[in-house]
Amino acid sequence: MIKIALAGNPNCGKTMLFNALTDSNQYVGNWAGVTVEAKEGRLKDEKDVIVADLPGIYSLSPYTPEEVVARNYLVNEEPDVILNIIDGTNLERNLYLTTQLCEIGIPVVMAINMIDLVKKNGDIINLEEISEHFGCVCFEISALKGTGVKKCAKKAVELARTNKGIPPIHHSFDDRVESAIHFISAMLPDGTDMLHKRYYATKIFERDRLVSDNFPDCESIIKDVEKYYDDDSESIIADQRYKYITSCIDECRTKSGKTPISEKIDAVVTNKYLSLPIFVLIMFGVYYLSVTTLGSYLSDLITQKLFGAEGLALLADNFLTSINCAPWLTSLITDGIIGGVGAVLSFVPQIIVLFIFLSFLEDCGYMSRIAFIMDRLFRKFGLSGKSFIPILVGTGCGVPGIMSSRTIENVNERRMTIITTTFIPCGAKLPVISLIASSLFGGAWWVAPSAYFTGIASIIISGIILKKTRIFSGDVSPFVMELPSYHMPTLKSVFRATWDRSWSYVKKAGTIIFLASCAVWFLSNFGFYDGKFGMVQYMDNSVLAYIGNFVHIIFSPLGFGTWQASVATLLGLVAKEEIVGVFGVLYGNISEGFNALSGYSFLVFNLLCAPCVAAMGAIRREMNSPKWTLFAIGYQCFFAYCVSLCIYQLGLLFVSGDFAISTIFAFLIIAALIFMLIRKPYNNRKITKR
Repeated sequence: MIKIALAGNPNCGKTMLFNALTDSNQYVGNWAGVTVEAKEGRLKDEKDVIVADLPGIYSLSPYTPEEVVARNYLVNEEPDVILNIIDGTNLERNLYLTTQLCEIGIPVVMAINMIDLVKKNGDIINLEEISEHFGCVCFEISALKGTGVKKCAKKAVELARTNKGIPPIHHSFDDRVESAIHFISAMLPDGTDMLHKRYYATKIFERDRLVSDNFPDCESIIKDVEKYYDDDSESIIADQRYKYITSCIDECRTKSGKTPISEKIDAVVTNKYLSLPIFVLIMFGVYYLSVTTLGSYLSDLITQKLFGAEGLALLADNFLTSINCAPWLTSLITDGIIGGVGAVLSFVPQIIVLFIFLSFLEDCGYMSRIAFIMDRLFRKFGLSGKSFIPILVGTGCGVPGIMSSRTIENVNERRMTIITTTFIPCGAKLPVISLIASSLFGGAWWVAPSAYFTGIASIIISGIILKKTRIFSGDVSPFVMELPSYHMPTLKSVFRATWDRSWSYVKKAGTIIFLASCAVWFLSNFGFYDGKFGMVQYMDNSVLAYIGNFVHIIFSPLGFGTWQASVATLLGLVAKEEIVGVFGVLYGNISEGFNALSGYSFLVFNLLCAPCVAAMGAIRREMNSPKWTLFAIGYQCFFAYCVSLCIYQLGLLFVSGDFAISTIFAFLIIAALIFMLIRKPYNNRKITKR
């Protein structure tokens, strides 16, 4: 088997190229940190060629989890060839990694990506000069449009088969540094792979902890060079790499001198004062169109034609009755399956509309700006902009959002991000938002956007509260992010991203939701009556009603103390869409069990409480600790309960003047919240005591 490793800087287009080469459907987002682990696939039309998509890295130094993953793959797995993807709009930064890849000793093929944007800016890249300076075959490609993709892949395979083991040309450092690297190389054990000797020697000189611990002590050689340059060894190497790149770049590229359109747009959308209002307006528009207007109109059509009173349920009922089907089976199919699964599937148009807008914003480059903008806001509350990346991913599904937290180096910030990521409404929560908005608020324009910004506010408030505790205290880690150039997404990329997310929703409706709806129908139609177990006439006598009545007292202070709402909330922990499925089976009309205030309280609780089972499993994997997993789930449920209690009890007080013991608890919660928000951070309290 031949192995091709795709290596490059974050957001240079590796994953898009990987999808094009292997016909895969890996998630593609136009920001750094989307790929968090090495993924492999087979090259199209080449059964013996494996392509590995490595996380985006700026260097081979082991500072971040992504760099460790990528470096270990390149050194330990020893791919036959490295396909180095380079963002053509930023050659200087990208070529820094290239200088290191050339030292590993593995053949390198360079693919200058985003060549369409380079030409649009009026710049010219001289491929022959780059090839000459780095000793690598060089191609112009556009992973987005598919230009040059097959040609560079074919060359990589050819190079792997015919020139295996022939390394590219590495650049030379200053004489003193070269001499030190030569001496260190000579001191390496005889068993050291000759292809990797220069790489190891350079890393030892940089005092790379993952390499130097396993080789001879060369400290005296390194200190002599540091004394001469009056700088540390790592900075010496970095400085000389950039000097070499700078000396090459004028021969390799001709700049047009025009101001890129991305800079003109950023002058507005990243403006200190305008950026947040613009973000609010854009997200308001996305949810307004997805839930309240366009998406709602399409969903209503499907509901009426397919799952309404005159749709599939009526057709199925007429057919089953005509063949004398047993009443219980007729009820299972019409009320359980069509009622439950149909209620979930009727929201597919809204899901599709939402994901079209989100995919467009991600692909064009706007969403990466939001992480940059949010860094200003989040930094004040204990999180960095890097914590917003999982939140962006989590708008599709909480599972990949939680997994994206791996890119956060600071352990405390990573844990805080995992705990708060699922506060943002994912695709599975959209049907719940839409159901409440349409059934209890008459499709009011503000309900859906308010759900999104409730999630944002909860993340910020939680960040402040948690960061001021002892276990999460500490300085906020720096956030550095390369903003990608704006570009118009292709229909193919938007369609693929939308299809992947929407199909995942539909698959869940056809499996988990189907089984859960059948279980809900059975438990709501069978129970003990007159000392016998069997089908009951009234749902209030069913097993499900018994379970709901057992736990409903917990939710009574929140305004939804019916057994149906309690069951829906519990089954929402299996899959959030199942909340709608439960209502489809148990309620003829949701307004029978809710009013506007209790409905909004129900919505907020289910948006903020513990996520679905799959997301809880992701929390367990990423936390790698049962204790922290329980803390995360417990905090989410407790926070959701407190917020929902305050909304309902204070709403009752202001709307109808009702005052009860629960109202006192609501005021106490608000007082405690204000105290935790304004109190000094743990480190400052510690200093004050001293």
